[in-house]
Amino acid sequence: MTELQSPIRLPIFRRGAIYATYRGKGCAQDSDSIFRHYDSRPSSGQGFLQGDRMPGNNKPSSHHGRINLEQQRKRAKELLLRMKDGTAPDQLILLDKTAPTLSDAQWLIARQLGFSSWPRLKAHVDAVDFAARNPDFEASDEARTVHWRCGSDIAHTLKLAGFKGSFKMLTDPLCMGPVQAVPEKAYQAARSQYISQAFGLSLTDVARRFDDEYTDLQQMSSADHCVLWCEADAYDQLFLIRTLSTLEQLPARLEIIQVSQIPGVQRFIGIGQLAPDLLAWLWPQRKAVTKEMLHLARQTWAAYCNASPVALAELAHTAQPSLPCLAPALLRQLQELPGVEDGLSLTERLSLQCISEAGSMTFGQVFAELTDKREPLPFLGDMMFHAMMRPLIDSPTALLIESDPQLEWPRRSLRLTPLGQQVLAAKAYWPNYCHQARWVGGVCIQPGQPHWMIDNHLRPLWRA
Repeated sequence: MTELQSPIRLPIFRRGAIYATYRGKGCAQDSDSIFRHYDSRPSSGQGFLQGDRMPGNNKPSSHHGRINLEQQRKRAKELLLRMKDGTAPDQLILLDKTAPTLSDAQWLIARQLGFSSWPRLKAHVDAVDFAARNPDFEASDEARTVHWRCGSDIAHTLKLAGFKGSFKMLTDPLCMGPVQAVPEKAYQAARSQYISQAFGLSLTDVARRFDDEYTDLQQMSSADHCVLWCEADAYDQLFLIRTLSTLEQLPARLEIIQVSQIPGVQRFIGIGQLAPDLLAWLWPQRKAVTKEMLHLARQTWAAYCNASPVALAELAHTAQPSLPCLAPALLRQLQELPGVEDGLSLTERLSLQCISEAGSMTFGQVFAELTDKREPLPFLGDMMFHAMMRPLIDSPTALLIESDPQLEWPRRSLRLTPLGQQVLAAKAYWPNYCHQARWVGGVCIQPGQPHWMIDNHLRPLWRA
């Protein structure tokens, strides 16, 4: 049995602002998400499952970032014994020596965790410990501080870390559906309608949540102290530019914490996977939001809402020192446009590749494979991924066949149709067969109509 054909292995950590019709809480410690417990049942009413980005209690340090130095010392000693008795030949090759020492083993452990040396690893652990023991929260995190996030994934972790400020969210999943430059009321109505349809939620509930969140956002300009927590992917960066673009002027004190990687975390997906001590360590790294950031956010938001992706591509191909995570996230989001050869978005292409290689996979296995390995900049939650895959299934000219409809969707198996194989091989062009419109910001790809594509150099092209 291959790895991809093995029993379902689903990550507990999931992206924030996840919408679901299943009963669940925003914090993972009491969530009965279908991705954690398969006996959960649909709730009698519909609602939001917000931001299950929290890690499970048994995650390794390479996931949550909290490194136990004594544990690493023990690992180094065990590795040294294995190198000496000949059961770790690959590590000996890396050292290029026949008589390894404990220092050599420690160096190998440090490199495995992403550090250049054992002293660098130790210095990082000491810094995290110091931040946890001596946070400057009393001076800079007060009850008046408002922590802003695009999901509820760190709400509980902030409390565990000792933060005293309040917590606010903007959970509009801007990486999906129509995002157009229209008046605010029309914008919220369009977004609410899309989310209601995409996730099968009550339009009234969605509209109410949008109204609450955007009302809170309007109060940011007059707030004493706000801190935006975000990482490097498209979901977070779009949240960032949306938030900043709504401000007419800079508040008295607005700060940002941006994270693209964490020392010791091999596969960093989001802040929600981090241990509380790591949030304390990140806190002193926050920076003041500047007028330059505000201007760039407004410029980027206007480009993202445009019906043409040309201006967005120019921004994406230009380094932005004031918001260094922005350009890579925009480049990734542009890849959700149809590819010039197959008409697939990158998410669709990676998913079809997984399934084609395995022959058949469950929804959950595909999502885990993308999140854990293949997606270059993970930005999707489980329900978001499911919604994105439906057009490939729910079509008279489908690319995927979904089996076992009586099961919860993560357990349903998927396999490619003959057309799916043709499209994946670039012998057919998906928008010629697709029956649903696709949106990337303000860009709409209508079935059978001329539309924008993205070429192999990540530049937009018009297909007449």
